[in-house]
Amino acid sequence: MNSLSRTLTILALAAVPFLSSAQTAPAPAPAPAPAAAKAPPAPTLEQRIAGLEAYVGNTDPGASLLVGPKDKDGKPTLPEGLTTPTVGVAGPGHNAFMMVSAALVLFMTLPGLFLFYGGLVRSKNVLSVVAQCFGLAGLVAVLWWACGYSLVFGKNFSGTTLGHIFGGSEFFFFNGVTSAPNTDYAYWISQNVFAMYQLMFAIITPALIVGAIAERMKFSAMMLFMLGWMFLVYFPMAHAIWGITGDMNGVWNATAPIKAIDFAGGTVVHMTSGWSALLLCIMLGPRLGFGKKSMAPHSMVLCAVGTGILWVGWYGFNAGSALAADGVAAQAFMTTTLAAAVAAFTWAGLEWILRKHASILGLCSGAVAGLVVITPAAGFVSASGAILIGVLAGVVPFLAVVYLKSKLGYDDALDTFGVHAVGGTLGAILTGVLATVDANGNLATNLKDVVGKTLVTEQFKAIAVTLVLSLVATAILAYVLKATIGLRPTEEEEARGLDISDHGEEGYSHNS
Repeated sequence: MNSLSRTLTILALAAVPFLSSAQTAPAPAPAPAPAAAKAPPAPTLEQRIAGLEAYVGNTDPGASLLVGPKDKDGKPTLPEGLTTPTVGVAGPGHNAFMMVSAALVLFMTLPGLFLFYGGLVRSKNVLSVVAQCFGLAGLVAVLWWACGYSLVFGKNFSGTTLGHIFGGSEFFFFNGVTSAPNTDYAYWISQNVFAMYQLMFAIITPALIVGAIAERMKFSAMMLFMLGWMFLVYFPMAHAIWGITGDMNGVWNATAPIKAIDFAGGTVVHMTSGWSALLLCIMLGPRLGFGKKSMAPHSMVLCAVGTGILWVGWYGFNAGSALAADGVAAQAFMTTTLAAAVAAFTWAGLEWILRKHASILGLCSGAVAGLVVITPAAGFVSASGAILIGVLAGVVPFLAVVYLKSKLGYDDALDTFGVHAVGGTLGAILTGVLATVDANGNLATNLKDVVGKTLVTEQFKAIAVTLVLSLVATAILAYVLKATIGLRPTEEEEARGLDISDHGEEGYSHNS
């Protein structure tokens, strides 16, 4: 027994060092923490200066990152995540220029166009013109926010059949339309500013049609017609010419089937509205008493004031279409001035020669015609080209308004067809003939083998598409409305005036 106790005691004492070692052994070392991501180096002084130069020159701010250290093969060394303060932000000067330009284009419609048109109608219909312009401003703004902007300037439909008609759906309800630039269109202006600028074009285009159907189309019918017209004509045409994936955007879409150019709206604005206006006024029929009693303008003063506002606002229309306060905008500013002035002088000169007097209406019509014809060419032609455009703008629309209209007998109340359709078509053709890379270096991006050679052929293709789309859509819409709600008021309402019959108001009170 004693022998057994001694044996157990010896074994217990021998185990103590092992138990002690197990109790004091350190816990396994934790896995090392991942190293913090290394922040990209700050841009170099060279890169920061290059970014500022990009802002001044209206070029790609991302190119500033290519300035600086190179590898052994001479390629830029760009650490992941490297950026500069100028990448992805709007430039204050360009943004300010575009906000002013947008305001000027709205100024063309409200109040420019309704004063110009309002002065040319009889006093009993002056408010109807004002209401139509205001009504369209509200309608189009809602459409633009909901889907119009995206259908024109989006691109996620690209590669599909629908992509040949509309741009995309990614910007519906202005989703993602923020103060950051959309670099598909401009490096230095906020996308929300760009969207508002383009909205003003969308507002004035259908408002131009009002001039042809003035004094005889119901307000309700006009609004419904324009609702359909925006989807069938304006949105597809604006996308085709100005959308980054548009089928007629020759300047920026290298794969465009038709390589046409339109700086500020010869086809998109003036041709679509002008040719639609002609067919619509024919389908409506003439005003009561047309050709039998005087329908002279009730106030040439209002017309002249409206013309002056249109001319001033047109600088936002044309110079603003450069989408930056740069050299192209300056070129467009100059050519717009020259063409408008020369056309006004030419139209009035023709009146002096043929009628022995130069009328205020002739001076106003000539100025507007000059502005219309220079619009598609403003940023693409030289000063001498603008002078030639001004002369032709004073002659060709004059012949259409004075002689063609009376010969064919259509009642284009305020000469929308003669000035905008004829002028816009003439401008599109002259743009193809006179455009030069010297005036706008962007023409060399995708059109260096076309400018001065076959560009005018491409312009004729765009003109044909515009004519077919505008006329077919107008016919469909007009026939549907005529068969449903009717296009015109009753003869009694029309004789009384649309101010009272449609709006319950009068433009002028004769109470003492």
